[in-house]
Amino acid sequence: MKKILVLAALAEIATGVALLMVPSLVGRLLLGEEFTGVTIPVARVLGIALLALGFACWPGTPRVGMLTYSATVTLYLAYVGFAGGFTGILLWPAVVAHAILTALLTRATPNAKEMQMQNN
Repeated sequence: MKKILVLAALAEIATGVALLMVPSLVGRLLLGEEFTGVTIPVARVLGIALLALGFACWPGTPRVGMLTYSATVTLYLAYVGFAGGFTGILLWPAVVAHAILTALLTRATPNAKEMQMQNN
């Protein structure tokens, strides 16, 4: 089972990296159309989510996946906000909410049960 989980995690991580780096190419290859306009940042957030899913599915604690997602999406959404282009009314509240969640997840320490799950 662990080998299948690792394979699935690697596939999600690879897809996430591709969506972050070349979202239009992924759109063309998967859907037959390149992503343009607002679909680019949405595709990149999806890429971040797939990276986090891959890390969460990697043998270990799901906290790592959630921390990866929250920290990375905080940085990316802040970048989108500062770079201009796409800014909606909920952009900055979302950045703040993810920053708080990132801080809380960073402070959370795995308990004994989580540590034992990591070792199995």
